[in-house]
Amino acid sequence: MRFIILFTAFFALISTANAQALQQTKAGGEDKFRQLDEDWPTPTETRLASGAPGPDYWQQEVDYDIKVELNEADRSASGSESIRYKNNSPHTLSYLWLQLDQNRFKENSLDNLSRTDTDNDRISYYAVRRAQALKDLDGGYKISNVKTKKGAALNYKIYDTNMRIELPRPLKPGASFEFSLDFDFNIYENRTIGGRAGYECFEKEDEDDNCIFLMAQWYPRLHAYSDYEGWHNKVFLGSGEFTLEFGDYHVELTVPDDHIISSTGVLQNAKRVLNPTQLERYQSVKSAEAPMFIVTPEEARENEKTVSEGMSTWVFDAENVRDFAWASSRKFIWDGMNVDQDDISGGKDVLAMSFYPNAAEPLWSAYSTKAVAHTIDVYSRYSFAYPYPTAQSVNGPVGGMEYPMITFNGPRPSKDDDGNLTYSRNTKYGLIGVIIHEVGHIYFPMTVNSDERQWTWMDEGINTFLEFVAEKEWEEDFPARRGEPRDIIGYMKSSNQVPIMTQSDSILQFGNNAYGKPATALNILRETVLGREAFDRAFIEYSQRWKFKRPTPYDFFRTMEEASGTDLDWFWRGWFYSTDHVDISIDKVTEGSVDTLDPDIEKGLERDAKNDEPPSLSIERNRSIETAVDRDPSLLDFYNENDEFSVAEKDRKTFEDKVEGLEDWEKKAVKSDSKYYYVTFSNKGGLVMPLIVEMTFESGKTELVRMPAEIWRRNSKKVTKMFVVDEPIVSIELDPRWETADVDTTNNHFPAKAQPSRLELYKRSSKESLMERFDMKVEPSGLATSVVESDEEDEGGDE
Repeated sequence: MRFIILFTAFFALISTANAQALQQTKAGGEDKFRQLDEDWPTPTETRLASGAPGPDYWQQEVDYDIKVELNEADRSASGSESIRYKNNSPHTLSYLWLQLDQNRFKENSLDNLSRTDTDNDRISYYAVRRAQALKDLDGGYKISNVKTKKGAALNYKIYDTNMRIELPRPLKPGASFEFSLDFDFNIYENRTIGGRAGYECFEKEDEDDNCIFLMAQWYPRLHAYSDYEGWHNKVFLGSGEFTLEFGDYHVELTVPDDHIISSTGVLQNAKRVLNPTQLERYQSVKSAEAPMFIVTPEEARENEKTVSEGMSTWVFDAENVRDFAWASSRKFIWDGMNVDQDDISGGKDVLAMSFYPNAAEPLWSAYSTKAVAHTIDVYSRYSFAYPYPTAQSVNGPVGGMEYPMITFNGPRPSKDDDGNLTYSRNTKYGLIGVIIHEVGHIYFPMTVNSDERQWTWMDEGINTFLEFVAEKEWEEDFPARRGEPRDIIGYMKSSNQVPIMTQSDSILQFGNNAYGKPATALNILRETVLGREAFDRAFIEYSQRWKFKRPTPYDFFRTMEEASGTDLDWFWRGWFYSTDHVDISIDKVTEGSVDTLDPDIEKGLERDAKNDEPPSLSIERNRSIETAVDRDPSLLDFYNENDEFSVAEKDRKTFEDKVEGLEDWEKKAVKSDSKYYYVTFSNKGGLVMPLIVEMTFESGKTELVRMPAEIWRRNSKKVTKMFVVDEPIVSIELDPRWETADVDTTNNHFPAKAQPSRLELYKRSSKESLMERFDMKVEPSGLATSVVESDEEDEGGDE
């Protein structure tokens, strides 16, 4: 390609580009950079345009005083609670909404009635077992004695997992209302029914007959009431978790007196419920720099041998939390250590603890509490100091779930052929990863109180992103499941997906949509779009603005833009509002150089190009033939002495006149020996992203060039970029480190690159050979009815 630098051509090109952009928009072309303001709620003095809470921001407050008893023999719980509801909103309320999560386990709940099944003639053992267990459970709450503080009965109505209480008089702004109720429910077996809580009993022949009780969503709780939605009273269907109010808790837990309890809050009566040895260790743990036992494995094993008939009451207080959970068992080993946050602004010491049975050894004593401490260290540096006095990890049947100050985590060792407990690499890193994830949830959403029922990604996705950061700070080659762009490409190109901003109960692939894709998006935003410094500064701003408050996605989006100083509407639109994927290809590469105007140089280049052309087949075969001019040299004249590329004197004079009229900078441009490469990229996946190009030169030198996503602003489907270099380019690679989650790297190379493949050898069966020989087709056959084992689990809980 040859060209001359001319101002007129340059301005014509700019004018044409503008005209094409306007024409494309007018013709219905998609503007990937259209601002999202029209789609987001209008800023108010409650939620500012900057993404910060405004001077009129408010949220409700709910305090609880609860007494509950664990009935181990029949596996049920019964209790009473007094609730103080403070109306901090500017609205007068005439009723309150409570959530009754246990009602989900009624056989006729909306969750169970709306479940669907596969249309085939197979059924899993799990499905049969779950259906029968729900039928036998008699699940859900039995509510009674709903009354005011003075004892007057309150009118109420239960709608599936919701309960509406009619207030005796309107609750005005700034006023409080106190009431109480009694409740009891049957605790379900987690491994049979699923969910986020329940019990697990150890009934194999080499185990005792004791159980671990994980108690979550165990008491009637107030629904949230917010400025952007009013009452958050969606029925609980299992996927969307919880939107709750902060408050103070005083909870008395009555359990068999040989049980050990892990709980939200701080133990208030340690001297009463712990024996002298345990009490001494409990006090020592608060300053321990490494995990130490409060209850040793040997003591736990001895404790499991008998069942006490007595009961004891453990008392816990928790301040400014949005929920309360606990776990109880005589099987628990108990260890702990102190986590020093002196290096974190506002940081206080944290008591990190773990509770687990001997079946979890030797894995848990080696890694659980240290993983809790590591999480606090990393998350506090990237958001805010851990705000509570304790952080706990409890082993039980729940794969992973979080509550203020306490988490449930499932991985355990398995027995080898000799009956000894051992763990695999996957189990080890699975445990560390799930603890990081669940303890991380104490930051998001237990402190930054996002609406999990509506936008699951705000806690799962954001937390999975920070989990990825923490895992890589645990160990360089930590086998993180989510966060790397290359790990999400299978989902990104799948047609079975919905936008990240989809309401929780309507998500199709929960793990990929709510965890993997948003975590990857934030990692790309940090590493490739904004850079670590700008991203981290903005993310800390968001975290600290909204701790102990209830942000929406728009508060997050606006804060990240405002604090980083970057317009990111194109990013949110592509990653969070669409199902587009990244697939950018190199379509064409054109090499050019500047026309020097010098006829000697230009004609010489043309001659060299002609000489470089391969001879035609006819000329190649005619070279042994004697031609007419060979036989008669008199046929040669001056045209034979001066070929078509010879320069006439008048052409040389014209060149000299042109050069004389050029300005100095123009003469410099004419004499440039730079190489100009025009590379055309096309956006096949629809999601605009930065262009990251690595060029390899003739000398072996490489250069990485990063172009912002705004390169697509005039045409989101195809762009051409000029690269000015000093030596010839031999190859170009797009996104060489898979930074952008490009789903197809086969079109990322110039020249095209052969794709490696491993071919598996196989031997055809005699039936296949016969069918191929006679060109026969395989017809589908019927499926025999069978009952199969399945790893299917309930939707509840973190992955």
